[in-house]
Amino acid sequence: MIPLRAKSWLTAILALCVFTGAIWITLDHTRSTTSDLPTLAPELGKPPAKVQTPAPPESVQTPTAEVFSNRVVEYHMDVKLVDGNVLEGTQTLTWTHPGKKTVSELYFHLYPNAFSSTDTTFMKESGGKLRGDVMPTDGYGSMNITEMKTEDGLSLLHRMQYVQPDDGNMKDKTLIKVRLPKPVKGGETITLHTRFEVKLPKIFARMGTAENFVMAGQWFPKLSVYEPAGTRGRTAEGWNLHQYHGNSEFYADFGIYSVRIRVPETYKVAATGFPTKQAVIKNGEKIYQFYADDVHDFAWAASPDFVYAEEPFSAPNVPGVRIKLYLDPAHQDLKERYFYAAKAALSNYSKWFGPYPYSTLSIIVPPKTGNGAGGMEYPTLVTAFGADDATPGYDLERTVVHEIGHQYFYGMVASNEFEEAWLDEGFTSYAEDKLMEQEYGLIPNLPVQSGLITSPASLTQESWKFDSQNHYAANVYTRGKLVLLGIEQQVGTKTMERILSTYVKKYRFKHPTSADFQKVVEQVTRKSWSDYFNQYVYGDGMADFAVENIQVKPVEKDGQTLYESSVTLVKKGSDYEKVPVRIVFEDGHIVAKEWDGSNGRITYKLTYSSPVSWAMTDPLYTVVLENRHMNNFLKAGLDEPSKFRWSMSVTKLIEAIFGGLSW
Repeated sequence: MIPLRAKSWLTAILALCVFTGAIWITLDHTRSTTSDLPTLAPELGKPPAKVQTPAPPESVQTPTAEVFSNRVVEYHMDVKLVDGNVLEGTQTLTWTHPGKKTVSELYFHLYPNAFSSTDTTFMKESGGKLRGDVMPTDGYGSMNITEMKTEDGLSLLHRMQYVQPDDGNMKDKTLIKVRLPKPVKGGETITLHTRFEVKLPKIFARMGTAENFVMAGQWFPKLSVYEPAGTRGRTAEGWNLHQYHGNSEFYADFGIYSVRIRVPETYKVAATGFPTKQAVIKNGEKIYQFYADDVHDFAWAASPDFVYAEEPFSAPNVPGVRIKLYLDPAHQDLKERYFYAAKAALSNYSKWFGPYPYSTLSIIVPPKTGNGAGGMEYPTLVTAFGADDATPGYDLERTVVHEIGHQYFYGMVASNEFEEAWLDEGFTSYAEDKLMEQEYGLIPNLPVQSGLITSPASLTQESWKFDSQNHYAANVYTRGKLVLLGIEQQVGTKTMERILSTYVKKYRFKHPTSADFQKVVEQVTRKSWSDYFNQYVYGDGMADFAVENIQVKPVEKDGQTLYESSVTLVKKGSDYEKVPVRIVFEDGHIVAKEWDGSNGRITYKLTYSSPVSWAMTDPLYTVVLENRHMNNFLKAGLDEPSKFRWSMSVTKLIEAIFGGLSW
């Protein structure tokens, strides 16, 4: 056998000989047959040059007359990117008071101040970490309002006060109160003119800069939500006020955004909504004009390296959308995968949850160094994860379809993510799994996912009251999804589809609550779901059904030895309808039962020619909300010390495995 290295050398020498011979033959042939050609024709021997296709210009659009929301706010903004990481902006805000009581102050979220020091509430709660990303030690950012005045020109700077309604942290400056010189009555409007400056942090927690990549998320002074009576179950109207927390995301009113964005002339900009005219270059900067309506946020990103692609798309519930890709060069050859995922998401979600009402959907693929901005949703705009791998697995598609799912539950339904984050993240995770299974054949391992929920908590508690980011994710994402699957198991797939489509269509642009969703479930199924919601949504319930005991006694009957077996099952957690039970005898005979899991305990007595060998509750792991599977199985005749040792060993093994996993 020839050694591998020798094979390589022999192959190289042989190839060199063949190549040299080919050149000699070609040159000799050329000398004998091309003497009649012009001597000055060097281009004839070159391969044709690749034709460089210029990037298509981004399409421009005009607003339509159709109105979907109450449009409480209207923002007109002008922002300029300076020195790569500073935003200089002006804002004209008009707010229409949606309530009845007179108000004497307005409240604004100043989200960039969450990254101003280690003492902010966000940084203290998160420890400077989010989804595996770490805040750079020298990467702080901040927001400063340099001017705020009324239409009459009266300055309000001396009327500003930072407030901390959640934790009293005086060093947190993410929420500000502005006392008005003149009260605003219900139905009246007020307009304020603001000038502000943002120093963008090094990219972390959805916003910032990474080299020449800019992600401007939560970048402007954003008015808080004033909730009229009846909104989200309120009995008395008032402001909904929260600081920026380590786990929390966002909540805002619907409105209109008209935004001019100025960047260096080599940059491309992606943004919420659509450009109303082609970008122009003037005095070394490129100027964009974007417009969006019936949205509750506005985000944008910029980079000179974006590879732009655009395709039109229509489906039965998607009358016409321009899908726009802003790709990092490392993923420019993967554009078809991004397009396919986006089209699959739009066509299916619109079929399941109702029409997609916007005319654009933009997908940003950040560079590898900008991964802190990845995997995030904004109205009509989502970010994929950073382009770290030229051949990524299905995480590429999963991220895209998850973030597009947010266009419904975060974007249109617009739940309050400070207070009931599961109404967005849990619902979106449920939709994501459905689509990934249908389009890509990827089936989630639900028993493992439920097993990760070692500390269940109420889904309606505020996001910052979870113990950690992992605790928040296990409940809001995973447990929230499993709660929906638990409903589906009991009502069937078709009825669940009707529940979700009814919910989304009824509460589009209306900020619903968990109680509103419960009402829809009850209306569609025509029965009470109070017990289920009290245990699994408002409470911290999880299912836990165990085989407690197996006893076998031989008996003589008609000269034949039979066995009287009793199998006792016990409920150790919350209720669950229709718990499957499997009892197996030593001769292989199987008895299947279905137990109403609302009963605390049940004993099955069986007389048969063979003794019971073992019994198991939920043998196929179909009870999606059960998180303790090690006590589902019991073998007959196993002594108590053995049972204890076996159970403890399995428990420790599972804890060790799960302990190494993080969100």
